[in-house]
Amino acid sequence: MLTIIFDIVAPVFLVIGAGYLAVRLGLFGDNMVDGLMKFAIQFAVPCLLFRATSTMDLGTAYDWRLMSAFYAGSTISFTVATLMAWRVFGRKPGEAVAVGFGALFSNLVLLGLPISERAWGTDVAAMAPAYAIVSVHAPFCYLLGITSMELLRADGRSLAETATVVVRAMFRNSLMIGIGLGFLVNLSGLPLPEALVSSVDIITRAALPAALFGLGGTLTRYSLKSSLGEAGSISALSLVLHPGISFAVCHLLNVPDELTGAVVLMASMAPGVNAYLFANMYDRGQGTAASTVLLGTAVSILSVSTWLWILGFA
Repeated sequence: MLTIIFDIVAPVFLVIGAGYLAVRLGLFGDNMVDGLMKFAIQFAVPCLLFRATSTMDLGTAYDWRLMSAFYAGSTISFTVATLMAWRVFGRKPGEAVAVGFGALFSNLVLLGLPISERAWGTDVAAMAPAYAIVSVHAPFCYLLGITSMELLRADGRSLAETATVVVRAMFRNSLMIGIGLGFLVNLSGLPLPEALVSSVDIITRAALPAALFGLGGTLTRYSLKSSLGEAGSISALSLVLHPGISFAVCHLLNVPDELTGAVVLMASMAPGVNAYLFANMYDRGQGTAASTVLLGTAVSILSVSTWLWILGFA
């Protein structure tokens, strides 16, 4: 029972730990981490998403029940987190949104995809729900987060300016570019040269290992010194409430067990680094956001294992 779960989760976090220790021990410099993450996020992972979206069955992957389950969970978690930061921890509305974003933006690319691959295998059909969720994750989260921030903060932009910010952010996002090109190939039926496909496949094989090692390196930049109680509360919402709601919605909508597992496992991922980047973008709540990313990633070793047990990997 525990061996199966350990074999799924442990390799992912061991690679993250290797990156963390390499930087801590001075074997891998900060500039090298930045270069590795730039390769992973701007080149390798977009290639991975391109290959997945260009070949998967879109009708099966984009099941409205799966999307509803995942994004209902993330929206409710974000709402609760924002209200908690505002009413319980005394944050100003704009700061509350920045802190609450940690319960909205899960680390689907750097944690969700590699753990899902370990659980379901590398077959595109088995991974289709995970890729489908990733494909709309950034647009959904940034649209909700930026809109909430601009409506609640005292110095907010107009709705037209907010819309411009969101659109620019999406079109500059390399992950979205890879996904968009994948959709274009999938829907058009455009045949790709075998040499091009093979070269893209070579890059995709480096995507997740590089991203995991680089994630470990970036975690050395954060600390748990700021608002530990607040960070722990936000992490709990991301790791427990979000997947719990997704699990309940899947059962209410009679989603098959294997698809429920795919959705809930993705929903159980820790807050992503984008939670800190979002807070930094608005210069609000950066310390708590950084603590949430670090604490959530560390605790997710146990929480993800627990959800795998609940999902029947025992």
